[in-house]
Amino acid sequence: MKILVSKKANSDYHKIIEYLGKKWVNKSVEKFEATLNDFLDLLEQFPEIGSIEFSAKNIRGFQLNKQIRVFYTVRTEYILLVSLFDVRQNPKKRNQ
Repeated sequence: MKILVSKKANSDYHKIIEYLGKKWVNKSVEKFEATLNDFLDLLEQFPEIGSIEFSAKNIRGFQLNKQIRVFYTVRTEYILLVSLFDVRQNPKKRNQ
């Protein structure tokens, strides 16, 4: 199944990469990208791998690593990556 990325998820991705690049070494950026790519490959094969987070909008969540939770929704013809959320943030921001 095809995976599309929302503007919000794209923005979140770039913020994470920028943060990792400034605070940590390039190895951290590479590890994050590899982990995300592995997850996306798995998600294509098993779209319902994540747990239901917001049932009204059919939003699923998956804990990518210790800090990042991925939110997505499964549509008829594609999977939409909604956001990448740093769990160290205020949980109220998760709904935005």
